[in-house]
Amino acid sequence: MTRSLRRNHRTARAFSMVELLIALTITATLFAATLGALDTSFKSYKLTTESASTQVIARIVMQRLTAMIRTGEEFGPYPINPIADPIINSDSIEFVSSRDEATNSWEVTTISKIAGDADTGPWRLVYEIATFSNGSFVEETDPIPLLDGLTELQFSLEYEVGPRLRRATIDMVIRPDDNDDNTVSVRMDAPHIRMVASATPRMYD
Repeated sequence: MTRSLRRNHRTARAFSMVELLIALTITATLFAATLGALDTSFKSYKLTTESASTQVIARIVMQRLTAMIRTGEEFGPYPINPIADPIINSDSIEFVSSRDEATNSWEVTTISKIAGDADTGPWRLVYEIATFSNGSFVEETDPIPLLDGLTELQFSLEYEVGPRLRRATIDMVIRPDDNDDNTVSVRMDAPHIRMVASATPRMYD
């Protein structure tokens, strides 16, 4: 009877230490591979959204700049001799943006770049408005930001005798970043985005 009980008795066998270590190694490897794939996917998604967001904002800013140029008059800077050298390249442009004949007053808008910082990037695209009355300076606004993360900016201004501006070409390069603000801040490892547009003052329409 005792021998029969011993034969029917089955001893439960646990995992050995070697088997447990192998299982833990496989689990850790799979977990690390999954996290790596998720991290790569997230970075790719963020880079795509940054580029798309920046392009949308940059296009809006570019449309605003071309609209301001189309409705402006008396542009500057201008070449010394528009006949011999009608094109001038500059990192700023200024023009009369509004005029009130009744009060003999007008506003001059200047679009340029100013130095940025760690948050806004190397340069910021801004504009300022100066008010004049009866030929005298009245006041000037603080720089109003249009775009952050600017790395390059050039206005190519083509004049004719007058000098009158025939065409203005805007060429700017920015670094993309996904930002909830209405401006674009810089991310150092992101690729550059270049925007080029031309505008003709309304007198040539």
